[in-house]
Amino acid sequence: MVERLFRLSENKTNLRTEVLAGLTTFLTMAYIIFVQPAVLSGKMFATDTGVDFGAVTTATCLSAALATVIMALYARYPIAQASGMGENFFFVFSAIPAATAAGFTNGWQVALGVVFVSGVLFLMLSVVGVSLKNLKSVRPMWECAIAAGIGLFIAFIGLQQAGVILKDPRTAVKLNAHFASPDLIVFFVGMLTTAILHARRVRGSIVWGIIVATALACLLKVGLPHMPTSVSAAGVVSESMLNTRFEFAKAFIAPPPSLGPTFLKMDVAHALTPKMLPFVFVFLFMLTFDAIGTLIGACEQAGFMRDNKLPRAKQAMVSDAIGTVAGAALGTSTVTSFVESAAGVEAGGRTGLTGLVVAVLFLLALFFSPVIAMIGGYPPITAPALTIVGAMMMQNVAKIEWKDYTESIPAFLIIIGIPLSYSIADGLALGFFSYAIIKAFSGRSREISWLTYLLAIVLVLYFVFVRSRMG
Repeated sequence: MVERLFRLSENKTNLRTEVLAGLTTFLTMAYIIFVQPAVLSGKMFATDTGVDFGAVTTATCLSAALATVIMALYARYPIAQASGMGENFFFVFSAIPAATAAGFTNGWQVALGVVFVSGVLFLMLSVVGVSLKNLKSVRPMWECAIAAGIGLFIAFIGLQQAGVILKDPRTAVKLNAHFASPDLIVFFVGMLTTAILHARRVRGSIVWGIIVATALACLLKVGLPHMPTSVSAAGVVSESMLNTRFEFAKAFIAPPPSLGPTFLKMDVAHALTPKMLPFVFVFLFMLTFDAIGTLIGACEQAGFMRDNKLPRAKQAMVSDAIGTVAGAALGTSTVTSFVESAAGVEAGGRTGLTGLVVAVLFLLALFFSPVIAMIGGYPPITAPALTIVGAMMMQNVAKIEWKDYTESIPAFLIIIGIPLSYSIADGLALGFFSYAIIKAFSGRSREISWLTYLLAIVLVLYFVFVRSRMG
């Protein structure tokens, strides 16, 4: 049955290879299980967004499993999906503040509504058969600049939340000189472990870094939130906990957290108001580029591309769209194809069976919510993941045409604007409208597509009418 469904022989693979490829992909992207609830709930930033940590954990795993299953069975590609890095920060740092500034008391619900609407729009585009070529009418420079800018932003936030970078009234920020503090020790050990393993091409390097940082935090007795009492008191698993395997398992395994606090709580009506529509278009834009970039990258590596075209591209994009719509309904931000899927492809994954394995592992992760809450509630453990992912996203700067100033200057403004303004939307607006103006007055207006002009106008309107009121 497995052979008939996934055509393993035709794709020159076998059951063992596909299972190992699925495990490889899951290990490289499992950090999202810890990071996503910490980001959306605000625990990563010592603030409260109003989003329930446990509900986001469940929503993240369920939406990832659902979208990946659709990709596996409908598109038949070994591509896994989950809540995207970048979109989650845009959700917290741009969409929620904008909704609050617009006078909506349920800011996070409006933001979920924005994600839901963007997912529905992308689903419509995918179903009617909008081709990759049409979606690529937006300049590739934007894709590279946005990825690099968000990478820099994510890494900066990781360093801040770990306590490595501190606020300074004279210079805005400064380096924390107290490297012997437990928080910084945990962060640097986790980050260096991850970096070394990644450099040595060890699968799941980010997850291993999180595990090492967690173990060190226990040994240093830093008092992790939600840590089982016996572990917190002794710094290691106590003798009493080891008396019975049941008691040990009960401390780390539990039923999945309730979806109640976030399920179907998206506010679609307010998401469709003029003040929030720019965010719908930005989420749509980011989802489009994430889906296309990951699909092309991973499928090229696997040899799926035919005459520079991707077979079943429509089905693949539909899975991204359904994942985002379902994710918003469950209570999480944009769900998209993960570039880490390339690790599974490299390990030999060639069919949707790889994705099914990933989906099953996401569902099993739901039963380890106490561990997720313990790790996600202590930023020095998850901050190394942000720093390393940010570094990986920065490699996109190499793809920018730096000698073409009509391309490179707007790209630079996006890259530097996002972290310095502490807002992805503001950084995009800064680069996008300057791009249109520079191109037009350089006599190269024909290089700009109508979609480029539309996005630039939308972001300028956001900058003038929304951002100016936020202060």
